[in-house]
Amino acid sequence: MPFAHCNNARLFYRLEGMPNKTLLVLSHSIGTDHGMWAPQVPDLISHFQLLRYDTRGHGASEATKGEYTIEMLGADVLQLADSLGIRKFAFCGLSMGGAIGQWLGVNAADRLTSLVLANTSAKFGERSNWETRIEMVREGGMAAIVDMVMQRFFSPHTPAKSNAYASTVKSVFLGTDPAGYIGCCAALRDFDSREILLNIRVPTLIISGDRDISTPWVGNGEVLAREIPKARSLQLPAAHLSNLERPRSFLAALLEFLLPEIDETQRSEAGLAMRRAALGDDHVNRGIAATNDFNREFQHLITRYAWGTIWTRPELDLRTRRLLALATMAALGRWEEFAMHLRSGLQHELEPCDLKELLLQTAIYAGVPAANTAFLIAQKELESAELQPSKEIEK
Repeated sequence: MPFAHCNNARLFYRLEGMPNKTLLVLSHSIGTDHGMWAPQVPDLISHFQLLRYDTRGHGASEATKGEYTIEMLGADVLQLADSLGIRKFAFCGLSMGGAIGQWLGVNAADRLTSLVLANTSAKFGERSNWETRIEMVREGGMAAIVDMVMQRFFSPHTPAKSNAYASTVKSVFLGTDPAGYIGCCAALRDFDSREILLNIRVPTLIISGDRDISTPWVGNGEVLAREIPKARSLQLPAAHLSNLERPRSFLAALLEFLLPEIDETQRSEAGLAMRRAALGDDHVNRGIAATNDFNREFQHLITRYAWGTIWTRPELDLRTRRLLALATMAALGRWEEFAMHLRSGLQHELEPCDLKELLLQTAIYAGVPAANTAFLIAQKELESAELQPSKEIEK
């Protein structure tokens, strides 16, 4: 298992993705672990190399004895990055992870490319509240406060709907080492960055939840947004663990903030690259070779706007866009385009099971005749590509 000895503690981490991409460090809330970011990982990994880790005292990381400080937890991050040969990185932290992010923004700005501070604060409430929580855990373990914490982590309706993430977080919380949790409670109890926020000079995004009773916008997110120079801010309809209650909205906010915008002068170039990725070099090269004075403007139109403006948007992955395009073409009976996109999709992300579900959906919402034609075209393409749906083995 991937462990690193950092700052006199053994930390568990997961480094995933391509090393040639920008590195993004994800830092979780108190009482959770690196798995908190699972909803965002499949999409983020297409754009970033990801470093998730269990904060000291949490998950598989060591719960060292005594009280912790945010400075200690921030130093853990820097030493972990050093041990992996990572010099610069983007950082996204939620709650306690956001406090660590603030410390990094003030003390290690040269290591950061950008900073996301979610559902966090420059000062986490009254000292007495943390003392009470520490005493409850010391006497009764994690079970003594689990109901109170879950009510803060999630909106009232979320656990009631048997939300899988809420159930998982509850299990992780109950499995957290009480000594490690108490150590991090002390770190948050003593943390106060209000006088030094002006020293954060890296591009910063503040995310808050309008149902967050732990770090509400008033007195928390608003302070960060006001004091950190040029910080952007966003409020989501969520409680404290906003990335779990609004996983797609949280992801969209990250991608829009962290990914560079495509310059208008580069729109056609980006569109051509996406067109090649989606349809293949052979098809695009044939289209370019057939370009003439009559259709040149049309080729420019679809490259710049269809491929360079819509298909390059990161909020939907390429597989999802392929499926949406195929469903729309089948519904409208655009069979030549349907076959072309289907052929390319099968050569890349799509599998026969994806296609079957898509066409069954088409039968219900666009009509059986459309699905019938689509199934016939799809069967020919599957045979041509020597792909067949999975077969059940007879006993």
